[in-house]
Amino acid sequence: MAEAGTGFLEQLKSCIVWSWTYLWTLWFFIMLFLVYILRVPLKINDNLTTVSMFLNTLTPKFYVALTGTSSLISGLILWWYFRKYGTSFIEQVSVSHLRPLLGGVDNSAPSAASAAGGDADSNRQSVSECKVWRNPLNLFRGAEYNRYTWVTGREPLTYYDMNLSAQDHQTFFTCDTDHLRPADAIMQKAWRERNPQARISAAHEALELNECATAYILLAEEEATTIVEAEKLFKQALKAGEGCYRRSQQLQHHGAQYEAQHRRDTNVLVYIKRRLAMCARKLGRTREAVKMMRDLMKEFPLLSMFNIHENLLEALLELQAYADVQAVLAKYDDISLPKSATICYTAALLKARAVSDKFSPEAASRRGLSTAEMNAVEAIHRAVEFNPHVPKYLLEMKSLILPPEHILKRGDSEAIAYAFFHLQHWKRVEGALNLLHCTWEGTFRMIPYPLEKGHLFYPYPICTETADRELLPSFHEVSVYPKKELPFFILFTAGLCSFTAMLALLTHQFPELMGVFAKAFLSTLFAPLNFVMEKVESILPSSLWHQLTRI
Repeated sequence: MAEAGTGFLEQLKSCIVWSWTYLWTLWFFIMLFLVYILRVPLKINDNLTTVSMFLNTLTPKFYVALTGTSSLISGLILWWYFRKYGTSFIEQVSVSHLRPLLGGVDNSAPSAASAAGGDADSNRQSVSECKVWRNPLNLFRGAEYNRYTWVTGREPLTYYDMNLSAQDHQTFFTCDTDHLRPADAIMQKAWRERNPQARISAAHEALELNECATAYILLAEEEATTIVEAEKLFKQALKAGEGCYRRSQQLQHHGAQYEAQHRRDTNVLVYIKRRLAMCARKLGRTREAVKMMRDLMKEFPLLSMFNIHENLLEALLELQAYADVQAVLAKYDDISLPKSATICYTAALLKARAVSDKFSPEAASRRGLSTAEMNAVEAIHRAVEFNPHVPKYLLEMKSLILPPEHILKRGDSEAIAYAFFHLQHWKRVEGALNLLHCTWEGTFRMIPYPLEKGHLFYPYPICTETADRELLPSFHEVSVYPKKELPFFILFTAGLCSFTAMLALLTHQFPELMGVFAKAFLSTLFAPLNFVMEKVESILPSSLWHQLTRI
């Protein structure tokens, strides 16, 4: 509530500054116009009579035409400048130069505490801003995505998303020496197949030749119709994968081909163990899943590209082991590591948990925010700046869909993936969603617009909408940020200028007809008032009415 009042005062101050600036600018242009028309030196004593005669000889049509033309030109300039720079010229002058003189706060410059984070994150801008990442919590195609299709008749995955998964499978599960082993050669072709049935048939064919771990993976992902069936197949894959890993580990230093094979076998083993942990999590064996994830992270600490810590965070939140969650965040919420919605919003949830059960907007507006509440609000602002799409899903202002297999960080796809698994954890913490509802929109007042500079992170990438539309199904309405919404005073100014120009043109062309219309409009406008006055005169005594009119 306090933030809303502050925001209203800031908007009111900005509107007042804008109005004064507009009036002075209009007066300046009128004076320039008079100087241009007169074409004489500005000597007031000598030219006062000339100016008076000139103004007296002008007709009303000239004033109407001048007003309409200047309004039209002003509207066009404001519209062009806004389309090019995101703010109108007058708004930019008001906010950048006049607002600080009136005591306003300039939010365009980040604070000293956030500058370090912004500088560190800006060093990674050389990396593609819209890099697509594998969803750490992606669902199973056969047991979950296909079941959704059977029930609803909708395809939850796009071709672009599945094509990215096919590329991942070829990268992780194949190597140059696969042609030396018949089963692996078959699977190398299977991962390139577009038809799901062809892939499944190829996996069965490979299993007839040998115990192939990647064949079991494919069947567990796409043929198994339940999580229980998928877990059984992954256990068989684990047995075959561990044998291949031990054999390749002994030969890894004997040449480049053996190195590539060992790297492939390592990827296969990590993938299998991770999916087994996810199966245990889905089947309710959460503590077992946490142990498997911890063991996997200890055994393969360098494979951070799989983001297994995000699976661990979600499982620990399910156990309500908030101290363990904080320990994981302390390790991975580092300034040198890439952020994610899971990291930022989990940190915000932990800080909100300390104050949300007793938080009241009315009490906070009266006494101000305490230190703990301020820390929670700042954490929420940090999370919302990283991904502004998440709050609408957590607050159930927008419906969820099944998350895609790939996500775009800071995009709508990442917001869906996070909210799909973490909404229940926010609901479990009493008052957390209420605190989020009261504070998340305040983030946008801290971020400069247009987003040429970030506040706590590097500027929001403008390519997220295109990538999200490729990742998300067509039946989902993609969340877009920032939307190019015109401020109210820009729309009002443009409408007023257009209306004035139209009236000026019609008055110039049809003066008599416009006079008739003006009289009719005014008589219609004042008809209710005249009717009320007549009724009052008929009801009240004439002497009393005479006294009232004198007053």
